[in-house]
Parts: sequence; C-alpha cells; structure tokens
Amino acid sequence: MSKQKSTFALYLGNRGFFPASLISGARQELIDSLESLGHRVLVMDETATRYGAVETIQEGAKFAAFLEENRGRFDGVILSLPNFGDENGAVAALRDAGVPIFVHAYPDDMDKMGPALRRDSFCGKLSIMDVFFQNDVKFTTLKPHVVSPSSPRFRDNIDYFDRVCRVVKGLRRMRVGAIGARTTAFKTVRVDEVALQRRGITVETIDLSDVIARVKAVPGDGDAYKARAASLTKYASFDAVPASPFNNLVRLGVVLDEIINEYQLDAYAIRCWLELQNQLDISPCVLLGELGDRGVAGACEVDVANAVVMHAFELASDAAVTLLDWNNNYEEEDDKCILFHCGPTPKSMMQDGSRVTDHLIIGAGCGFGCNVGRFKPMDFTFGSMMTFDGESRVYLGEGRFTVDPIPADFFGVAGVAEIPQLQDVLYYIGVNGFRHHVSLTPGRVVAPVAEALERYLGFKVALPQK
Repeated sequence: MSKQKSTFALYLGNRGFFPASLISGARQELIDSLESLGHRVLVMDETATRYGAVETIQEGAKFAAFLEENRGRFDGVILSLPNFGDENGAVAALRDAGVPIFVHAYPDDMDKMGPALRRDSFCGKLSIMDVFFQNDVKFTTLKPHVVSPSSPRFRDNIDYFDRVCRVVKGLRRMRVGAIGARTTAFKTVRVDEVALQRRGITVETIDLSDVIARVKAVPGDGDAYKARAASLTKYASFDAVPASPFNNLVRLGVVLDEIINEYQLDAYAIRCWLELQNQLDISPCVLLGELGDRGVAGACEVDVANAVVMHAFELASDAAVTLLDWNNNYEEEDDKCILFHCGPTPKSMMQDGSRVTDHLIIGAGCGFGCNVGRFKPMDFTFGSMMTFDGESRVYLGEGRFTVDPIPADFFGVAGVAEIPQLQDVLYYIGVNGFRHHVSLTPGRVVAPVAEALERYLGFKVALPQK
C-alpha cells in the first residue's frame, strides 16, 4: 500500500560571519535530494534574502510570511543548517509553523576547515534546538547529529520524518465513525469523545438500525451492488457462503462505502454483533479486511479508540492494519502468544488459503462473513489506546509473527506472535487499564508513531518494552 509522501517547506539557516556561499550549493542539493526521494519542496525565493536563507529576526519574519502564504500546502518543515545558522531568526520564522520541524545540520569535511569553508553546523544545531526548547517550539532531531544530504542516513532520516508528518497531518483533522452503540457487555471499549476532540479527532455516530434499514433497501440489480459483488468475489472465496447472506454482505459493503463517503470518515468502528447476525445472518469481518486493504481502517466491537491507533499506524506504515485480541498463551513460551480475531484482517497480511466462513463461536448458520486463515510470518508494530481523565493514552511495541503451528481447528485469523518482554507488556496493559484489543500493522514504525503522537499531538505514550 503506497502512501503519498509529504510536501516539505525548506528553511535554510545562515549566520553572517560564516561563509554564506555554502548556502547556495546546499539549497540546490537539498531540493534535488528531497525530490529524488519523492517529496515536493516549497522554498522561499532566492531574492527574498541572501540565497533565500534566514539570518536575522527580520528575515525570519519574511520566512514566516512565506509559510503563511503557503499554509495547507506543506506537511512539515526541514530546517537545514549549511553553516552555524542564527537561532533568533529561526524562532521568528518557525514558532507558528504549525507542522513538525526537522532540524538538520551539514557535517564539516576535514579538508575544508579554514575560515572560508568551515561550517560549524555541529555547534549551531545545538544552539537552535536550545532556543527552540526555551520557546516551546516542537521539533524533531535524529541521529547522526550531522549528516550530508547525499548520505543514505539522510535518506533514512527523511523517511522517518515523512512518517511523523503523515501521522500528525492525518490525526489532526481525523473523522472516525462509530457505527452502532457500544455493546453493553464491552465496557472495555468505552471512550471519551471530548478527549479525542481536544486532539483534533471528531467522532461521528451512526445508528445501527439505520444501517440495517439501508442494507435491506439496496437494490440487488443496481450498479453499486453489482460493483461491490464483483470486488468481493475477487477478494475472497465465498464458496461456503449461501446466497442470502452473501447478498447481505454485498449490501452492507455498499452501505459502508456510502457512510464513509457521506461522513468523510478516515476510519470507523462498527457494532459487529449480535444484530447483524440475528437480522441479516452475517458477520462484517471480510468487509473490514477488504476496506482495510483499500486504506480505510475499521475496528470491531465499536472500539473507537483503537480505530484511531489503526489510522495512525496506517498513516505511518506502507501497509494495511488490523485489530486483534490478546487471546492465548503459546505453550510455556514467555515471549510468545496467539493473537486472534474472527476474521477482519486484510488479506494482504494473511497467508494464501483464507476462506470466508460462518461464525463458529457465535452460532451456526447466522454469522457468515469471517475470513478465516493465518498470518504471514512478518515483523509488526502493535499498540492500543484508551482515554482517561481527559488524557489520550497509548502504548506501543514491536514483535513478529512466527512460523510456529496453531491447531487446524482454531477458528478465526490467528498467528503466533513473538514479542520481546511480552510478560512486561501484558503486566503494563493490565495494571494501567488497557483493553484486550491490540492494533497491528506490518513493519517497525514505533519510533515515528510515538514521536508524532507524543511530541506533536499531545498523547501520553508508553513503550513498555523499554
């Protein structure tokens, strides 16, 4: 799943008694490097100041005006120091940037240490970060402390910062749908909507009775029905699903597409039992997986908080996301467990051979739609969220799905997860009131997600593996 890369505004720092000639070459080098990595770059005109760089408070004000003129067109700022740079101009320029800021500094070369070519960016970066800290200007700094734009490590830094920017941008104006009321038994998924709103996340509630009425009204000969039926039969095997529940799954797929469009939802959480089973003979699992592979995260059991985490993972990774239960021990292995859910996992995360079945736990004949299978062996990032006393609290970690076997009669989508310090993670979850659900995405993106959520969005983040 390829994500659109961030657009960056480029800030060049200068200090007058250092060699300003270094600015011109750095300007073009940075633009070329960033564009080669797939990013659009906005840069102040070279004629606005010397080489378009900032070295005074007045020039900082010009750069601030440049950002204001382009508000909404950039996702982050790259503050680059070809030489020492001026910290006062930087604060004037970026205190109201409103987006993540990456502080980058050029390295010196040992054969260019005379006054005409020496940079001292190593020291200047510390000065700028110091004054940013004093002024509560949020910023990102990465290792190594100085790095050339031609280095593979610079590419890695930009990849990391891009993921931070995507999460910040995506969550600041996020809309998440709560489709149906929370199931009475599941007090574990209660959430404070006001706490989310204060993080820029709006919850839109949709009554499940209206959804079911809309499902029943979808014409079986309409274009939307035909298109959805075609996409689903290409997505999964429905050989074990009778015609009536298959038709209802298709109709629910049409209605979910409509709701996502009507409310402009970035993610959603749905009441998945028991009304859908009792009234339509379906479970919506395969629809959640298919939508997930199209880039719209969906949580089961109206777990709105985890729908938010799923969207954050979706933004940070280049893959789909899913919601699972911390479900079973694995033999006597302290660092292994079985992660499971009934079947809402995107097919891209599963081994070949999945199949859509009835819901064998809820009851035979009334819950068709679970896409049953096993996870591919892969690294993954996991996490979960809760709200408490107005705070949005998240824990994050990393692990991998192994090739360890699971009994063939184990229902649902499942995998053996190997998670370092698993017992510490489970202890942390329990004593801090987190739920039995865990969000998961392929790859290792804990660091950029944690920075985006905590530094820029004000979440309280814990890393219980550390």
